[in-house]
Amino acid sequence: MGAVALPDERGPLSYAVAAAQGPVRLHYMPPPEHLRLYFGSIYHFSVTADSYADATRADVPQLRFMLTGSGHYQFQDGVKVVTPPVCLLGPTMGATRFVLDGPARVLGISLLPAGWISLCGRDASDLADRLLDFTDARDGAFAAMLDRLRAMEEGEGEAMADLVWTQLGRVVQPLRKASWELLAAVDAWLVGEGSPRIEALAEATGLSQRQLARLTNRYYGAPPKLLARKYRALRCSARIALDGESWQQLCEEAGFYDQSHFIREIKHFIGLTPHQLQTEPSAVAQLTLLRRSLGSDVAVLNRLS
Repeated sequence: MGAVALPDERGPLSYAVAAAQGPVRLHYMPPPEHLRLYFGSIYHFSVTADSYADATRADVPQLRFMLTGSGHYQFQDGVKVVTPPVCLLGPTMGATRFVLDGPARVLGISLLPAGWISLCGRDASDLADRLLDFTDARDGAFAAMLDRLRAMEEGEGEAMADLVWTQLGRVVQPLRKASWELLAAVDAWLVGEGSPRIEALAEATGLSQRQLARLTNRYYGAPPKLLARKYRALRCSARIALDGESWQQLCEEAGFYDQSHFIREIKHFIGLTPHQLQTEPSAVAQLTLLRRSLGSDVAVLNRLS
């Protein structure tokens, strides 16, 4: 196996990987109690290399601040987009390649569906595998926050987190009771079944498949069938890479047609084959999978466990 993520000096939720291009570090900071239905963790990502390329798995939306360095994304359909200083990244439905130029530091926040609606307001499917330049959003509030974050030292993680949570706390909007109930039902469905069945979600919510597709497109960025595939692959990848489970056995348990189907799905959503996850996971694959370590007090959808 390649270099393994190890605890970093910044604390129990900090990890480092000795990648070929240089050390890669990721520090997670969970949200305060009153924002945990809106956002997942804040994370501070840093790489010392002059140039660094890797891939991120399919994921929930992200708000990212480029503290140093520059770069671009290449989405699963081949579209390349330069990363703006403040980037609102929509939900991704496949592995996304990225390139960073120069030693880089990125501060990011995972957005849960309620956080996405509060921050953006658009259907998440409109920006699936795409991004918005958020630098001038909210009358320049995020550009001002970027300037303040850039003035802080790398070791001031708690101060950075306090600044971000204070600003985001000002923009969150409460949802209707029915919307909260829907999100809870979809989250439970996505993580509660080995191979989520749309019929089970329809039964739990009392909604038709057409209604469910409209609502999950709005909040999650995709219809239920695609979401089920995405989260099945994410769950299986964590069990392979972190728990050391046999991918051949998982293939049978998780309802894939055959091993070829399993390999294609993991490659599409994670960017690596099951064998690569077992023997040579990339630095970013290791570090993002460790989000599961945040524990049960963080929204279950964000952990993707």
